[in-house]
Amino acid sequence: MTKLKALPGVPRWAAIAAHAVPLVVLPSGLWRVALTFGAPVARVDDPTLGLAAYQLGLTVLAELLALLTLGLVREWGEVFPRRLPFLGGRPVGARGATFAALAGAFGLAALSCWFVYVVHAGIGPASPDNLVVSPLQQTVLRACYLPLLAWAPLLTAVAIAYHRRRRSTPTRP
Repeated sequence: MTKLKALPGVPRWAAIAAHAVPLVVLPSGLWRVALTFGAPVARVDDPTLGLAAYQLGLTVLAELLALLTLGLVREWGEVFPRRLPFLGGRPVGARGATFAALAGAFGLAALSCWFVYVVHAGIGPASPDNLVVSPLQQTVLRACYLPLLAWAPLLTAVAIAYHRRRRSTPTRP
């Protein structure tokens, strides 16, 4: 098995969880990209350039936010990379990074609860009942979005491990 990139002192489970986050976000992004480019994964009544830009932008934003989780187990989560203007080489505040990660996890948990409610109740314009026309499309949609439910718990666990590790060791210069 290959070694995951992580700092010394990072628990192996935390490194695995941090590396899993971008992977659990990927299927939903691939579904949105497929939808944008006309794959028959759902029904779109009025495909516009604005909708395509929104879907692609959301996909890129979600994946970038998921990749930030890696900062909780790598060096750039403790010291800003030198290439960043004004911040380069300065230590990352452990409290601020932990707060941001946990706030993000809370927001993701709230979105997950809303998503489960919408799917269960079958309400709203973005509900699976309004987007898909076949059972296969319904299955593909749920298979692509179900892994997103793991994002909040994974981020929470990695953030808590980051906080514990940073609290017990001083920041490196």
